[in-house]
Amino acid sequence: MNQILQDKIALLPEKPGVYKMLDDHGEVIYVGKAKILKNRVRQYFQTNKNHSPKVLAMVSHIADFETIVVSSETEALSLESNLIKAFLPKYNILLKDDKHFPYFRIDLRQDFPRIEIVRRVKQDGAVYLGPYIVGPSIQEELRLAYDLYPIRHCKKNIEKAIARRERPCLLYHLGKCCAPCSGQVSRETYHAYLQEIIKLFDGKSGDLIPKLEQKMAEYAEAMEFEKAAMIRDKLKALRALQEKQVAITVKGLSADVFAADFLGDALMIFALYVRNGKVIGTHAFPMASEGDSDLNSLRSAFLMQYYGTNDVEIPKEILLDGEYSDSVAIAEILSEKRHSKVSVSIPQRGEKKRLTEMAKHNCTELLAKNAELQRRAWERDEGALLTLSEALGLDAPPSRIECFDNSHLFGTNTVSSMVVFTDGKPDKAEYRHYRIHTVQDGDDIASMKEVLTRRFSKEGTMPDLLLLDGGKTQLAIGEEILRETNHEDIPIAALAESEEWLYIPDREEPIILPRNSASLHLVQRIRDEAHRFAITYHRNLRSKSALYSQLDQIPKVGEKRKHALLDRFYTVDAIKAATKEEIQSVKGMNEPAAEAVYQYFHPKS
Repeated sequence: MNQILQDKIALLPEKPGVYKMLDDHGEVIYVGKAKILKNRVRQYFQTNKNHSPKVLAMVSHIADFETIVVSSETEALSLESNLIKAFLPKYNILLKDDKHFPYFRIDLRQDFPRIEIVRRVKQDGAVYLGPYIVGPSIQEELRLAYDLYPIRHCKKNIEKAIARRERPCLLYHLGKCCAPCSGQVSRETYHAYLQEIIKLFDGKSGDLIPKLEQKMAEYAEAMEFEKAAMIRDKLKALRALQEKQVAITVKGLSADVFAADFLGDALMIFALYVRNGKVIGTHAFPMASEGDSDLNSLRSAFLMQYYGTNDVEIPKEILLDGEYSDSVAIAEILSEKRHSKVSVSIPQRGEKKRLTEMAKHNCTELLAKNAELQRRAWERDEGALLTLSEALGLDAPPSRIECFDNSHLFGTNTVSSMVVFTDGKPDKAEYRHYRIHTVQDGDDIASMKEVLTRRFSKEGTMPDLLLLDGGKTQLAIGEEILRETNHEDIPIAALAESEEWLYIPDREEPIILPRNSASLHLVQRIRDEAHRFAITYHRNLRSKSALYSQLDQIPKVGEKRKHALLDRFYTVDAIKAATKEEIQSVKGMNEPAAEAVYQYFHPKS
């Protein structure tokens, strides 16, 4: 700590406030709050404190700090949240997932409102239902509402439509809309439909199923089987919806339930969304903790960032799985934002406790699953590169691997491909294909010489490993070209397809990688990708050659017109299907040439 920092700390007030830690570039790297600013800031620079690795790392980068004095802890907490949102400091606990979840919005102040899907909850007097975590889920529920109740789908101005005496649209005649635009339904009837839909979205549709079953029976008894079948399908969809809305035993509970857990350095918050006694959705939030393992501060930071950065509904209750700091201040801030009391609590028993345990269990399970997926991904990519480099005797895992392959058909249209894998993954922006110019008979050896010479004679990024499709012969060619182009330092290997053995220079025996090893699977993926890329390019050339050969036989069609026809239609079948006018519209074509092309593919009898 330099003398300037010592002097500033000595002058700090013994009042609550917020402090910003700055690095030597003047950037905010941490934002914190304090009951007493002088004591809290001074603690960071005291060597007798048992600081975490995160704090030690942060303090080593502090060049200056700034403070803002406030009147209460609640103000400090609110200001801290706003500053974290504004600066996104490196050493603060940060919420990575800042999604705005979809809600249903119904404005009951209007006479004939639509159902809207929105992602921001506003204090505008409308009814908001949600959140819905999965996009398809909200669409399914909306379709079900339209199937069950004849409310309007359109955005038209109802008052103007009634004044103009517009006719009802097709949906009215199909029984899908009550046509408020034609003035044929009252406000009371329409709002009765909306209240039923709100009950449906809110998970209170238990009495709807018996009504539909009775109506279906009436239609069946009256021999109106089509109508009965429609009701049957609606019942099926309604039951499927109710199965998704997981029932719990806390009657009428509306709460957000959060649980936090660590696994190694991975940190996650798991949320259950409960509305009217039903779990309507879940979501997992990965957090950037920067090595901070204090779950108390984590929960507080999460709540302030989640409800501060997302325009989401704040329920009456928020249930947590463990202790948290600033409980009184958080409840006060959220209550003020909701305009009614918000309870933030840690249930100790009963069904609410079971909900927090359920969230905790899901959080732990998801962390373990993600860790396993990351382990497998590492083995497939970085891990495979590490074991491959060890097998080949390389100094370090190869970041950039280039692989070459040739393709031809009976010696014609010989091409070569170069694919690039960067850090074990395809880097398609770096792929290249080559037309072979010096070889006419499909000689793979000569083709490989040409393409490698062309590749390594140019300046640019060089590979950390050159991989060739083939055995000792291809390896020898690669070594020869690397010497001639002064790139002997580039490691090279050839994969023999018959036995999947790797050959490297200065070693007579092949390297035999285990059959189930990630390193063998990686080189196979690279080789197969080079083969696919070469064949795709070769097929494109063959199709163009076939088209050229036919166009060569048509009078009045020279090279420029062949190119123009190829660019426009691409295939022979497309030209055959074209009209004379379409052929003539091609750049460079005139009426006699278009007539010649058309007559060639459609000869007169």
